[in-house]
Amino acid sequence: MKVYFLGTGTSQGIPVIGSQHSVCKSDDPKDTRLRVSVWIHWDDYSYIIDCGPDFRQQMITSRCPKIDGILYTHEHADHTAGLDDIRPFNFRQGDIPIYAHARVIANLQKRFDYVFETENKYPGAPSVQPIEVLPDVPFKIGDKMAIPINVDHGRLQVFGYRIDDFAYLTDVKTIDPHEIDKLKGVQVLVVNALREEPHHSHFNLQEALEFIDLVKPERAYLTHISHLFGFHQDIQKKLPKHVFVAYDNLEITL
Repeated sequence: MKVYFLGTGTSQGIPVIGSQHSVCKSDDPKDTRLRVSVWIHWDDYSYIIDCGPDFRQQMITSRCPKIDGILYTHEHADHTAGLDDIRPFNFRQGDIPIYAHARVIANLQKRFDYVFETENKYPGAPSVQPIEVLPDVPFKIGDKMAIPINVDHGRLQVFGYRIDDFAYLTDVKTIDPHEIDKLKGVQVLVVNALREEPHHSHFNLQEALEFIDLVKPERAYLTHISHLFGFHQDIQKKLPKHVFVAYDNLEITL
């Protein structure tokens, strides 16, 4: 199984529009970050976690050939705003399954009503097959099982996902011990680390490292990174040997 980091930035991306911050002006390509998303593929299966506003650019850069489904973490725009750009996949494949909490599906139905239209649908509009994700209920994707991990993003419920020995969690601030137990034994853990200073709805670096110590993966990758965190090369120097700063277009193999 391969995991391709389509984007590793926070909601504004890096560089932030109009910013004169030194990280936003960096010449290091690892400091340029699109909105957070990953592409997971194995054998003939191909899945995306989150579909944000940079989705079209991410698909062109990664050369992703098809999508068997999209797993959504939550409804915030930096994780969902690219839904319209699934159309080229629709034209080749038909309806795309989307997996999400019922609240997230309802939110998408409101914002992208034309996608979910059943009568007099505009020709060429995207088409999806909504599938509700329930807490504590694994579901099948391809020939593997996805285990939903329930976390809190401030006051908002968010799903992370474990697929075999890989786990992906973003926009986490708190997590119940019962959910941490579902992550034990993972080989690779991806988790958000917004910056060093505390934040009301995201792990900062200290919280992310403490969480990694609880889960004890072989390798961990930090994502959903703000320009306020600093330069990629400087962040990496502060981390334990088994923890890495993810960057756009990084691909790892499990």
